[in-house]
Amino acid sequence: MRSLIIFALLAACATPFEGEKLGGFGEVYRDLDVPIASKAVFDTDRYLGTWYEVARYPVLFERGCVGVTATYGKRDDGAISVLNICRNPDGMVKSRIEGKAEIVGPGRLAVSFPSVPFGASDYWVLWVDEGYRTAVVGAPNGKSGWILNRDPQIPVDRLNAARKVLDFNGYDLDRLMEVPQ
Repeated sequence: MRSLIIFALLAACATPFEGEKLGGFGEVYRDLDVPIASKAVFDTDRYLGTWYEVARYPVLFERGCVGVTATYGKRDDGAISVLNICRNPDGMVKSRIEGKAEIVGPGRLAVSFPSVPFGASDYWVLWVDEGYRTAVVGAPNGKSGWILNRDPQIPVDRLNAARKVLDFNGYDLDRLMEVPQ
């Protein structure tokens, strides 16, 4: 419990970047009455590598983060390694966290970080374009969602397609924030 309190206090002290919408602990960004579905045909190997976070819903652990990347790799035990890096507006690394993802279904991962006391979180890949260049990720509980891209800059057509996927899955597009790269 002490770790949870310390984490919440540290997250609250983080400085948001200009124009950042603040999200509260446990805030929900999607209509839970709308069904949500992960990508039924999902190629884990093609998903591996580095992704740039181009948009997200506000979450305390990313408050003030810009230039965010997520890198996924294959582990010997069949799980996926996860490395998330958050940067300050000046480009310097603000934080980094390593964890693992277990495949629990098509396009469905359970992501956990040893240093975070909450246990595994649902990480559902809702959509990936045919070239595995842009992805939309969300959680059934609606507390998180991201648009990821292989490059720091996303073409407008793929950004619009990703936004439509979020909307289709019940996400409130007015709460989605673009992330400076």
